[in-house]
Amino acid sequence: MNNKKKVIIVGAGVAGLSAGIYAARSGFDVTILEQHMTFGGLSTSWSRKGYYFEGGMHWLTGSSPKLPLNKIWKEVGALKENNPIENRDPLYTLLDGDKNLCLYRYLPDMKKALLEYAPEDKKMINKMCRDVKAFSRFYMPVFDTPGCKCKTPFGFNPFMFIPMLPAVLRVPFLVNKSYEEYVNKFKNKNLRHLLMSVIGYRYNALSFIYTLGSFASGDCGYPAGGSVQLVQNMLDTYQSLGGKIEFRTKVENVIVEDGVAKGVQTKNGDMLADAVIITQDARNAVDTLFDTMIDEPWVNKMRRNAISEQNVFVCLGVKADLSHLPYTCVLPLEKPLEYCGCKWNEIRINNYSKYKDYAPEGGSAMTCLLIGDSYKFWKMAKEDGTYKAKKEELGKLFVDAVSKFIPQVKENLEAIDVATPCTYERYCSSYQGGWMSVWKKGGTQDNYPQKLQTIDGVYFAGQRIQMPGGLPIAVYTGRQAVQQLCKDEKILFV
Repeated sequence: MNNKKKVIIVGAGVAGLSAGIYAARSGFDVTILEQHMTFGGLSTSWSRKGYYFEGGMHWLTGSSPKLPLNKIWKEVGALKENNPIENRDPLYTLLDGDKNLCLYRYLPDMKKALLEYAPEDKKMINKMCRDVKAFSRFYMPVFDTPGCKCKTPFGFNPFMFIPMLPAVLRVPFLVNKSYEEYVNKFKNKNLRHLLMSVIGYRYNALSFIYTLGSFASGDCGYPAGGSVQLVQNMLDTYQSLGGKIEFRTKVENVIVEDGVAKGVQTKNGDMLADAVIITQDARNAVDTLFDTMIDEPWVNKMRRNAISEQNVFVCLGVKADLSHLPYTCVLPLEKPLEYCGCKWNEIRINNYSKYKDYAPEGGSAMTCLLIGDSYKFWKMAKEDGTYKAKKEELGKLFVDAVSKFIPQVKENLEAIDVATPCTYERYCSSYQGGWMSVWKKGGTQDNYPQKLQTIDGVYFAGQRIQMPGGLPIAVYTGRQAVQQLCKDEKILFV
């Protein structure tokens, strides 16, 4: 007879797998329910006509063994010998004829390359490099939940914050300046194109500098096999601990009796449990998975403040060897690409031609994130029946723009696939098809509790719980949700 307490986890993305691993390891009887036919959630990839498109990860925060987060990635089995880390350098290369401009992760090389290309921007380049150097010592700390008894606690060392102080002092200035305002201080047009290709244009300057600082620290490498190998490793770890998973099982509602969660409703029937961990996008889940509206301060704050980062993901399969091109190409457009309510002055192309098995012999797989607030446009197209035609129209415009820099694309195009925010919404139930939260100029970094006050036995994890989100927050909050559960059940967290 199984006397273990039963836990149901909603969603088999990185947060769900993380929660499942820690819960199973801590002695719970765990079942993950996934609405899709596969695992990984937003950390995914797919194939079209023999071309493999990396759709979920372009770098991994916490890949460096020097960082506390790396320990979590290894605890959940995400990083193993089968997916060693590659620290690409240069990070991005702007194509400018015979005089390409490179953005390096190694700070001395970055500074030298930028000064040689744009000496007129010496003052701003030096200023930016000072900021990046300060943030190369800044990293995401890892804490245990107060009151949770842990078998191997992380511990707290206040001295770890001392090297971060120069970066902390710059935070107020950078938070209150937008990414575009910061980059527009540079005079050289191509340098602005290169720097504006790093993250989504709606963020504050802190997000930009923090990203470059993370690269400069030696973090943010690319694990071999990408997102699929990473989540496969996690699934293997979860199942080796006895964890169960059911696919094509969409959770329709959390069963609540007398203020206590008793399990979940699915179209296949009710499943009872002692606790429910929701790793589906919390902003969406609080409005769709409960019969009674959740009216709590943190939930209402999330409803008001959540700004969903969205993108249109364009994938190209080209029957040509493009391995002579850099891994990441930035294309400075003379005429902006405008569509779905967004405008892009530059396009960042990820070129996987050097990667084995990403394309048929002699071919190249390429991808691009067109980041911007386009959900309403695509949602309306879905409703009025023009969705497919508009995806095709954008695809043609995109190919035309890219082919001005890489003619082989139009001449040898074999496959094209366009995923919109509605695609992510459909397969992952993410709020407005988003995968991160935008931290705008002057905004606060909203982090939310992982449990409800009005319903016992419900816990939340995932990218929406802490800004800005992404893979590191997903794996971390999965761990934190189980720590909350262990604390409440007075069980040792393992």
